[in-house]
Amino acid sequence: MPRTPDATAGDLADQLLSLTRRLHHVHKRNLSPVGITPAQSRLLRTVARTATPPRMADIAAQLEVVPRAVTTLVDALEERGLVRRVPDVTNRRVVRIKVTEGGIAALKELRQARRSAAEAVLAPLSADQRTELSALLAQLETEHPGR
Repeated sequence: MPRTPDATAGDLADQLLSLTRRLHHVHKRNLSPVGITPAQSRLLRTVARTATPPRMADIAAQLEVVPRAVTTLVDALEERGLVRRVPDVTNRRVVRIKVTEGGIAALKELRQARRSAAEAVLAPLSADQRTELSALLAQLETEHPGR
């Protein structure tokens, strides 16, 4: 019996969710030696990618989380010396988050941990298959952005 488009879409969604969970689990395991959670890693990468140190509200909007979650993540990263709070040069009431030298070093370790996690999940695929998968995922992101 042929699969209906709805059933196929449901199967694909289940496969993508399963793969995402698997990647998250492997990623978390690889981040463990670095001492950073996936959420802290994501925040650190977000802050590092901005040209100007962002405000916590900006980070919350980018990560699509509540501001309190950002505060908790920043507190943990600041305690480890990976980020620091700095006053805004134009408005002393505004606090911005800046990556420290320790944070830059941690980002290098995180990059390697993320690569290792991706490699573990993608190992069964050939180089051509990885290229094709990347193109398909990029097309989905472009045509149906989640944000």
